[in-house]
Amino acid sequence: MPTYSDETIFKKVNIVHPTTKYALEVVEGKRIACEWEILSCKRHLDDLKRQNTKAFSYVFDETRANRIFDWFSMCCKHVRGVFSGQYINLLPFQKYDLGCLFGWVRVDSGRRRYSYSYNKIARGHAKSTIQSGIANYGLCSDCYYPPGQPEKRIFELNPHIECAAYDKLQAKIVWEDALAMAQASEDIKSRLDVKRTYIRHKVRGGHISPLSKETQNKDGLSPNIAIIDEYHAWRNSEIYDAITSALGKRAQSLVNIITTAGKDAENNPCKKEEELCKKILKREIIDESYFVNIRQLDEKDNPHDKKTWAKANPMLQEDNEYTRILKQTIETEYKKAYGSADHSKIREFLTKRMNLWQVDSEQKFMSGHMDKFKALAVSRKEFLELVKGCECYNGLDLSKTTDLTASAYVFNLDDGRVAVTAHGFMPRERAKQHENSDQVPYRAWEQENWCSFTPGHIVDYKAVIGHIHEMEKSHDWIIKEICYDPYNATYCTNDLEEEGYTRVEIRQGAQTLSEPTKYFRELVLTGRLVHDGSPLLTWCVSNAIEEDKDNGNIKLSKKHKDDSQRIDLLAAIINAIVRSQVNEPDNNVPELTTSYLEDFYREEKK
Repeated sequence: MPTYSDETIFKKVNIVHPTTKYALEVVEGKRIACEWEILSCKRHLDDLKRQNTKAFSYVFDETRANRIFDWFSMCCKHVRGVFSGQYINLLPFQKYDLGCLFGWVRVDSGRRRYSYSYNKIARGHAKSTIQSGIANYGLCSDCYYPPGQPEKRIFELNPHIECAAYDKLQAKIVWEDALAMAQASEDIKSRLDVKRTYIRHKVRGGHISPLSKETQNKDGLSPNIAIIDEYHAWRNSEIYDAITSALGKRAQSLVNIITTAGKDAENNPCKKEEELCKKILKREIIDESYFVNIRQLDEKDNPHDKKTWAKANPMLQEDNEYTRILKQTIETEYKKAYGSADHSKIREFLTKRMNLWQVDSEQKFMSGHMDKFKALAVSRKEFLELVKGCECYNGLDLSKTTDLTASAYVFNLDDGRVAVTAHGFMPRERAKQHENSDQVPYRAWEQENWCSFTPGHIVDYKAVIGHIHEMEKSHDWIIKEICYDPYNATYCTNDLEEEGYTRVEIRQGAQTLSEPTKYFRELVLTGRLVHDGSPLLTWCVSNAIEEDKDNGNIKLSKKHKDDSQRIDLLAAIINAIVRSQVNEPDNNVPELTTSYLEDFYREEKK
């Protein structure tokens, strides 16, 4: 089978151009790279073969790539570290990233192809330095060439460059480096008005500004380039959404995400963005406007094998003074982490040096198992057909009248599986407030019927009762018991009992809830759970923290008592499981004994 370098197309292009040369070396195995970086490089090479065609109206303009290279080597100086004061000599991996980002252009307009970029790389790779250079480039030299007029450069007036981070201090890191870089360069300083508190262009206007959650009037954004720094540390996507909603006002806007891996992998907006980016690399989603490169250890890699470290740390494949310092630093951190057997240090090493996402807490109830839970989902239509006419147990978690309330249903199926579904309720007047505090799209979920809003500022329990009636009637369910947390439940469950339902109070201590809670997790691990894919339920499951109690008992809780990472829908399911397992133990499937689970885990490990 011919290799990329054997193909005719690469004899026609300038094979020595650094961007394409790096891509070829990665794809041909001459450089150590993870599966995602290989896919990124293949994408570049495949695009070269089809560039400037009817189906693909983009072209790789080497002069545009060289322009950004020259900007760094002739105008930008290092402002920290061992090379401080020296002009920046871009390394091969940096020339690949920058060459792709700035070299690919539209055939019809000459404008930049990519409007978005996601670049994940481990700590210690001069991310802030490169982004500072891009910020200054955006203010001083970013332009495009109309087709057929290479001598005519078009610069935008009043360019806005935003250095965005979640908090003010992080946002100022790239901004302050950009300021220091401008002050250190006679070329840049001659073009800009650089003061202690601002950076502006002397002729065209515009500015480089820090942007964070503290910034006022984010609705007035109009970015040419927005640098999203350390996206893994962002608690929500509010600022990112404000930036992206402002695109389209400029000729060739760019949203440039640069990050390492992070923690809280289940709920992090950066992790969600990365999942989208991986689909782009796998060609499951076609988005020609999004550049992606992800450098990390592969799933099969052993972090104790130092040869794999270069996958997340491409700097280790170069030969210079900084590389030697970086290698020594990583080795020292590795020895401290694994030598101490401190789980938090090991997680930090894997996150920042191996660039692998970690769950937020070792005590997460479903730590490492959320992918299994999600894989057990079926469509809502399929779920309702599966449980139509079945007996079930209802679980209620009524919580505070101003918060999320949950009603759940548990079905013991004839094939040995257990089907679960749950619905949320929230006062309409509190929905927007809870969206801001909880950072989840309650209003979108309400439109999709995963939850219901009740009128006013408190939950109307009549709506909960009405929903129970509706579900029972429309799907021919036979509700055997209403299983409820007694907190705030007297009024609601009294009404249900008067209507003929059997209600059972579920004590909320660990002695009552421990076994049903463990059983839920075991159902997931053994593939015997089925659910309808509710994003609200999935969120609640991912939030649950496991508390160890006496005698090996466990109980679920939120991270903190007043935390906005809610678990109500899962709590309602556990209440129902308490009674469903007492009354209907399943004799048609293997008992979930310790030996059974040990065998299961052994097979999983294989």
